[in-house]
Amino acid sequence: MTDAADLVLLDGEIHTLAEPDETDEALAVRDGEIVRLGSSDDVEFLAGTGTTVLDLDGRVLLPGFIDAHTHVTIAGRKLVHADLSDATGPADAVDRLQARADELDGDSADPDGDRWVIGYGYDESTWNEDRYLTREDLDRVGTDWPVVAFRADMHLASVDSTALDRIVGSIPDDCLRTDAGEPTGVIVEDGIDPVRDATDPGLAETRELVTRALTDAAARGITGVHDMVRRSHAPRVYRELDAADELPVRVRINYWSDHLDALLEAGLPSNAGSDVVRVGAIKTFTDGSFGGRTAKLSNPYADASGETGQWVVEPDELAALVADAAGAGLQVAAHAIGDEAIDAVLDAYEDVTESGTDARHRIEHVELASDEAIDRIAADDVVASVQPNFRKWAGDGGLYERRLGDRRTRTNRFRDLLDAGVTLAFGSDGMPMDPLVGLHWAVNDPAADQGLSVTEALRAYTCGGAVAGFDEDRLGTIETGKRADLVALDDSPWDRPESIRDIDVDLTVVDGDVVYKEL
Repeated sequence: MTDAADLVLLDGEIHTLAEPDETDEALAVRDGEIVRLGSSDDVEFLAGTGTTVLDLDGRVLLPGFIDAHTHVTIAGRKLVHADLSDATGPADAVDRLQARADELDGDSADPDGDRWVIGYGYDESTWNEDRYLTREDLDRVGTDWPVVAFRADMHLASVDSTALDRIVGSIPDDCLRTDAGEPTGVIVEDGIDPVRDATDPGLAETRELVTRALTDAAARGITGVHDMVRRSHAPRVYRELDAADELPVRVRINYWSDHLDALLEAGLPSNAGSDVVRVGAIKTFTDGSFGGRTAKLSNPYADASGETGQWVVEPDELAALVADAAGAGLQVAAHAIGDEAIDAVLDAYEDVTESGTDARHRIEHVELASDEAIDRIAADDVVASVQPNFRKWAGDGGLYERRLGDRRTRTNRFRDLLDAGVTLAFGSDGMPMDPLVGLHWAVNDPAADQGLSVTEALRAYTCGGAVAGFDEDRLGTIETGKRADLVALDDSPWDRPESIRDIDVDLTVVDGDVVYKEL
């Protein structure tokens, strides 16, 4: 006698996203595993007295989204602090920071605590007044607390005079922007570290931020995250929540390079851990960002004569780090945006990768890759961990055109990478942590020639992330024997490709458990 299923989903449009993509109508789950796919009549008989049966009523069911590059605690902080991501200009950003300052001033729980007024996610490239926030802007926030506003890419921050007075002595000269010799309040790259040191959340706050961010992630159809963790209590929080069976999504922890010695001492290679929380890669920078003009280019920026960006991690230091990590069985995830940085990462990977090994080292962002670099990425079996939501900057007059001129058409070359046989793993970088926004930009490419089909884009946000996380044997497609990580959408992205970002998530299932439901 066949055991009853724990969960049965009926009357859906189920896309497996396997090769080839096939459709079914219903599925059954037992002990977190997909045990039957077929028609509703074929599957319904597995329902027993204790089975949860849900009618999808024609909704599209897909493998759960895997956000292969995000920052969970920062996503949580956007939910708590001032969210500047859709601010319309400097004045609006200041108003939002003022509202946050008023909240802090009205909080009587810790009136004498050392607080900062913090905002996240401003993007001056979308403003009519295309400039960074300055200390003069932030000095207009009526508070005695120091004020900081992080740019969307987190490679640049703006601080007020109170904050600047506290940290200016700790900021490297090449990370402090000045005008006529005076600090503007704009700091970049390592210059932001003193602000991070002063504002990093403690254990209890980290738990709150992680919980809020992952609850929000589940509501957006995300069933797994690859979290880029830097100087954070998040790894401890993940393991505690996992032990208590309180994590709504799977977590792959990509540890910053300053965690490498601890991982080596503990003997933890990539993929060690539980079914829910696992060790991922060692994460490192090479360069910065286009927004901050710190991405490392072979030719100068179009809007800054003679400037070619800067190394955050020098190539020799990068090569040594990659050798140490790879030698210990650790995957490496190296941030590289400019063409010169991408080449430096490939040099480092090629120095340590032996023929026949399956290291799956990653390049994060890969925003300005040359033809030669794409060929090398494919030949070296490197995963391209890319952010389709960044395509919003590729249109006429957008950030890429201002920074790069004609080179904007050579950014985020998803079509060329895919055609070369490279694994694309889509992530959000938390801008925002919403796969449907990223999918929209992957399909509706402003530069016209790098767009993907709906199926290709969905695979990059599902099985691409699974491959990047060595999880393709259990995640990324809907097939019998795989774990039941699923998302149901209220409309078909194939039917409305021009407005994918407006589709709603109605159901999220992780390991057979319903973690979000609006059916």
